[in-house]
Amino acid sequence: MGIPLEVVGSLPRPIKLQSAFMDYDAGKITFAQLQEVQDEACKESIQRMEKTGHPIITDGEQRSSSFATYPITHSLAGTGLVANLSSDGQLLAVFEDGHRRYLPRLVSGPFRYQTYASDYLKRSLPMSTRPMKQAVIAPSMLCLLYPLDKEIQGYSREQFEHDLLNECEKDIRQCFEAGATRVSIDFTEGRLSLKRDPRNPWTGRNMLDKFIALNNRVIDRFSPEMRKNIGVHTCPGADCDSPHSRDVDYAELLPSLFKMNAGYFLIQASSEKDKDKVYRLCGQHARSDANGVAQVCFIGVINPVDPRVETPEEVCDAILRAAKYIPKERLGVTDDCGFSPFSIDMKPKHHVGPICGPDFARHLAFEKIKARVQGAELASQILGI
Repeated sequence: MGIPLEVVGSLPRPIKLQSAFMDYDAGKITFAQLQEVQDEACKESIQRMEKTGHPIITDGEQRSSSFATYPITHSLAGTGLVANLSSDGQLLAVFEDGHRRYLPRLVSGPFRYQTYASDYLKRSLPMSTRPMKQAVIAPSMLCLLYPLDKEIQGYSREQFEHDLLNECEKDIRQCFEAGATRVSIDFTEGRLSLKRDPRNPWTGRNMLDKFIALNNRVIDRFSPEMRKNIGVHTCPGADCDSPHSRDVDYAELLPSLFKMNAGYFLIQASSEKDKDKVYRLCGQHARSDANGVAQVCFIGVINPVDPRVETPEEVCDAILRAAKYIPKERLGVTDDCGFSPFSIDMKPKHHVGPICGPDFARHLAFEKIKARVQGAELASQILGI
């Protein structure tokens, strides 16, 4: 069987698809026409990922506005935004290169998804000959839709969180019902919550414990057997080839991260300066019994921000180093992050001479995934897995 492998979720959207998103925002094409281009990109993503030899496939999140906003808007610019949200919402993150991403703002209740991740999965499953996973957004991210310091008249924060948790649970359950093999919960806000960035109000409010508790209120609704296949992803961001919280020490996050009762974790590590420290913290804090499940650590061995393609030998070496700290029966391999968590991302660092941009980054993403598959095979042989 070998060391288990998983992709986080997203792939760079081709220029054709990004242009279609922008044409949709400009009113030049209909939503149905946008969906045709999305379907085309999903089909190609699945076919190319299958060719890498990866055992579990995603559609690259080609249909979603972003990893965080797919339930509530069709595009990053806010076209198709749910009626009871406004585009003037909370700052999500300030990235190292200075660019910013924002969330919409809830203006009235009740809170409901207009799109579930299973809606995407149902369209993609017939395109795949292999099992598929699906990424979903965490309630801890979506709780930031509610104003930080104000109550919405007639719709309390308590009412909102009740509705939010029900929607997040429904999102996960419907993915499994549609046929997903695994479902991972994106939790990039975990590390970001510890940044204490004066430019970003919510990051200075010690929200990590609240985030963990909110997420567990959803995760704990599932049986141990189901939670074996429910994961949590953490990373310092990877938008437009720039992170948002790389300077936050993992020692502040990982002890709390593993308090979530998920069955596995997708953990950025390859772009860390001290990888052994990350492996050691995972080995120390991942639980062999998290309310009935043994937590598996999928270690990031591919850096989506760096255009250099890792070699299989480098991947193998990283796995062998991780295996010194993490029991091999609870060790998996992944990428540090999704390759393009937001639908509009021109991948500015991905260039070799005149060759550049999202289409080139897309090609490199599949090469990186292939190297991870091959490196895991080498390590599995050495470790006897």
